[in-house]
Amino acid sequence: MPWTTLASAVVGALIATASAALLDRSRWRREQDDRLISARRALYGEYLACLSQARNDFRSLARDQTVDLAERERSARDSFAPCYGMRYQMSITAASNVFAASENAFRRLRDVRDLAASGALAGDEAYSGGRAQYEAALTRLRDAMRLDLGADREPTVVRSLATPRPLSGAWSDSP
Repeated sequence: MPWTTLASAVVGALIATASAALLDRSRWRREQDDRLISARRALYGEYLACLSQARNDFRSLARDQTVDLAERERSARDSFAPCYGMRYQMSITAASNVFAASENAFRRLRDVRDLAASGALAGDEAYSGGRAQYEAALTRLRDAMRLDLGADREPTVVRSLATPRPLSGAWSDSP
């Protein structure tokens, strides 16, 4: 019965080839996901840094009573300008829930910019309220980013080390 040997070899070869193809596809998909997460992590960090820099500039403007209105407006707009480029990058790279949160934070910070540009000072109620709305939007944005990146998920390696399992009675007190 040489034909059964040949059929077995062919079936074995098909199974091996299909398994290798599935493994390669799985590895490729995992590498693609890793690259996307890395790109998003870098973008999210840059976006938060850009918003933070603009926010700090607005804080300085709101505390400085000596800057005239024209200079205040120019400075506020110049400080916020880099945020537009980052906003467009977020629109094409971020997950949809992160992009929605980033738009909200962007708009709330733009409101703070407008307040600082119009001469509002740090102690003014309008400025404090605008700043509080921005901080709340920023918190929602960071939460959405953490969720998207899986930042609160415990890595598999750490989880397996945290709950070690005995190997065939190695930790057993019984003989």
